[in-house]
Amino acid sequence: MSRIDRKDIKIGSRVQVVQKQHQRTGIQTEGVVERILTRSPTHPHGIKVRLVGGVVGRVKEILPG
Repeated sequence: MSRIDRKDIKIGSRVQVVQKQHQRTGIQTEGVVERILTRSPTHPHGIKVRLVGGVVGRVKEILPG
C-alpha cells in the first residue's frame, strides 16, 4: 500500500479510515472528510481526519468520486 500524504486529502473527499479501536483488526469505515486533523505533511500510520458524522480515523485509502 502506498503512503497517503496530507496534500492528497481534500475536504469533501470520500475515504476509507481505520478508527483507533479498530487498529488491530483493520476494520475500515467509509465516509466524507469534514476536517483534516494531522498537521504534518505525512504520518507513518496515516493522516488523521474527522468524517462527516464525527468519526475520527486515519486514512488508508482515497476513493474515486
